[in-house]
Amino acid sequence: MEHTSPSVRVNREPAMTDVARLAGVSHQTVSRVLSGHPNVRERTRLRVRAAIEQLGYRPNRAARTLATGKSQLLGVVAQNSTLFGPSSLLAAFEQAAAARGFVVSVRRVEVLDPVAIAAAVEHHREQRAAGIVVIAPTAAADEALSQLPTDMPLVTIDGDPTRQHGLVTVDQEAGAYEATRYLLEAGHETVWHVAGPADWFDAAGRLRGWKLALEDRDAEVPPVSPADWSAASGYRAGLMLARMPEVTAVFAANDHLALGILRAMHERGRSVPGDVSVVGFDDVPEAAYFIPPLTTVRPDFDKVAAQTLSVLLARISGEEEENGCSTRRVITPTLVERDSVAPPPE
Repeated sequence: MEHTSPSVRVNREPAMTDVARLAGVSHQTVSRVLSGHPNVRERTRLRVRAAIEQLGYRPNRAARTLATGKSQLLGVVAQNSTLFGPSSLLAAFEQAAAARGFVVSVRRVEVLDPVAIAAAVEHHREQRAAGIVVIAPTAAADEALSQLPTDMPLVTIDGDPTRQHGLVTVDQEAGAYEATRYLLEAGHETVWHVAGPADWFDAAGRLRGWKLALEDRDAEVPPVSPADWSAASGYRAGLMLARMPEVTAVFAANDHLALGILRAMHERGRSVPGDVSVVGFDDVPEAAYFIPPLTTVRPDFDKVAAQTLSVLLARISGEEEENGCSTRRVITPTLVERDSVAPPPE
């Protein structure tokens, strides 16, 4: 009896599973045909080739090279920056990849815009990278991802938290919520916030978590103090807050901002934590040596890196398509209690 192929309609880039369904064979058989494996019947081979032509399927070169051991190269696109979060994520991913036998090639861009990101991705494609990671902490970087080719396995770190696929990120909102809750439970009536740049997803998530924690406890939501990620910016915001006697608790969007706030409070004669409690975010290595040692929120960068590698390898191998694996991972940070928080003054 002649085999009758089922009808397959594909409204996206056709995958190997679509070829298998149309040809009436297994995913493994399609893979063997593509690799030129001799143990495939000629009739089956012709049926698979016909399905490939009908669907316009383009074999995923990355998956094939990984399966055959011909490519152990992974590409990373990152901004040329010394900021603690992105640089820590990059270092953790390089370490995780090396532990699994992969070589990481990093393409740094000066600006996270569509042109620069597309050029960096194309560079990795030309180098025959098996897959690519893009560290995309800003809205502009995330928008650029929608313009990239879809035939290369790609995972985003720190992109838009609403992205449903190919994303690994820290739950910024949960971390900020916990920091704010901790200050409120210490007895403070409200918590002031020095925020990071508005176009960063990290800053936006921390702002949302701070506001939600206040609203959940019917606390007043004070005006936000806008800043960048630097200690100098935190210092300027701290000088303003130090002049306001009603300020008894501050949640800073990162530890460098918190450092600037500590300096400003000291110069204005307001002790931490006697007069003002301060909590940061990131747990930079120096945070335990601030005066006082800083209570902060610690993202698990090693876990983010490990999950990113796991998702990327699933995309490269086709496991995502075969088994419906989730390619969205959100890592919950933890609060590190030190000496910068106390009950408000009498």
